[in-house]
Amino acid sequence: MSKNQKLTVVGAASLTFGMGTVGTIIESEVLEGSTICLHDIDEKNLELVRQACEAAIKKKKVNFKLEATTDRPEALKDATFIINSIEVAPRFDLLDQDYKIPLNRGCKQVSGENGGPGALFHSLRVIPPILDICEDVNKICPNALFINYSNPMTRVCLAIKRKFPSLKFVGLCHEFYHFLPSLSRILEVPVSNLDVEGYGMNHFGVITKCNFKDTGKDAYPELRRKGPEFFYKVNLYDGFKFIGFFLEKYGYCPYTTDSHYGEYIPWAWEKADIPAIRSFWKGYEEMMRNSYEKLKRTIEKGKGERLVKPVEEPAIPIIEGILTDSNYVEPSVNIPNDDIITNLPEDLVVECPAIVNKDGLKGVKYGEYPLELVGYLQTQVSVMDLVLEAIFQRSKDIALKAILMDPLISTYGQAESILNDLLKMQEKYIQFELE
Repeated sequence: MSKNQKLTVVGAASLTFGMGTVGTIIESEVLEGSTICLHDIDEKNLELVRQACEAAIKKKKVNFKLEATTDRPEALKDATFIINSIEVAPRFDLLDQDYKIPLNRGCKQVSGENGGPGALFHSLRVIPPILDICEDVNKICPNALFINYSNPMTRVCLAIKRKFPSLKFVGLCHEFYHFLPSLSRILEVPVSNLDVEGYGMNHFGVITKCNFKDTGKDAYPELRRKGPEFFYKVNLYDGFKFIGFFLEKYGYCPYTTDSHYGEYIPWAWEKADIPAIRSFWKGYEEMMRNSYEKLKRTIEKGKGERLVKPVEEPAIPIIEGILTDSNYVEPSVNIPNDDIITNLPEDLVVECPAIVNKDGLKGVKYGEYPLELVGYLQTQVSVMDLVLEAIFQRSKDIALKAILMDPLISTYGQAESILNDLLKMQEKYIQFELE
């Protein structure tokens, strides 16, 4: 029983995220007795989520106290864990601009959500409001653990690290976990028989270890032999053709899709499955909009409790692991680079496995990243340094230099036009004016 725990869910008016998070919490015996606080600025949707979750708690007859508020200080008061997943609306329209404007200026970025010139604007929109939240966390509940799901993950987490050095945080992403079934298909064994590790940065990491659990045998040679053909042919998500090519040529397997790993590499456009990427985003947007309407109708009919179901995300297992001092290994988290990858800066956030116990999360040390890969990551560190300084200093000049540093940019004029066009289009979605 955890009577003294308060879990604050920020961005809870996102119906899927809010109900899925609560659905997972109320399945936890460790957390029973806790307070769950739903927080968002969207009062209407927040009330829908509250109604559904209240009904689910009542139906399951579990001991949780549920609160909902649009008042952030109230939501953060006495919080011990904060689970954050916010975006600036209209999400899909803005991400579409992030992609199309650079493309129209001749910049061949495969996505633009987390890397490339488009990601500068995603960062400008999302990072300042998250830092505002963290400033309140620092004042109101400084001992709480801030769990972030918002993208662009590495930039968000690094901004938190640099702006609030004492704040405890972890960034979580499902990419590593969603990739494991593909390994299972390639190697023709259940996921449960694979011992897999991955290191790098979020959406920009590779599998560094892949063994068969039952024999202890290294599965990487088989992955290198069979993987490329599988990825060239498979029709999944937002494409794997670039992943297959990268595995074939470099011998390391990125644990994500073309739309993510390819965001950071200037030659990725040539090999990535661009039609699959665009089709995925279009389908994802339609699915989310249709899903919202369906979920909304179900709640309004008084049947919302059936929507509050657990999801396979690591936030709640991590919270349980901290409270029970379990010392289990969470396979993929984003945390400060405390001598984890030794040939990357310590003032960085890396994605890695971590041991979870009463002291929090401790990254499993890796050592030197492969020489042929580390340069790609180092380039992104330089880009991120400038992106964050542009935000911290509210500087248009530094924002331009951040775009110029990006390896996807080919001319000064291209960078300048992308910056000016997107600043004009997205002015009202950015908290401050770049000076």
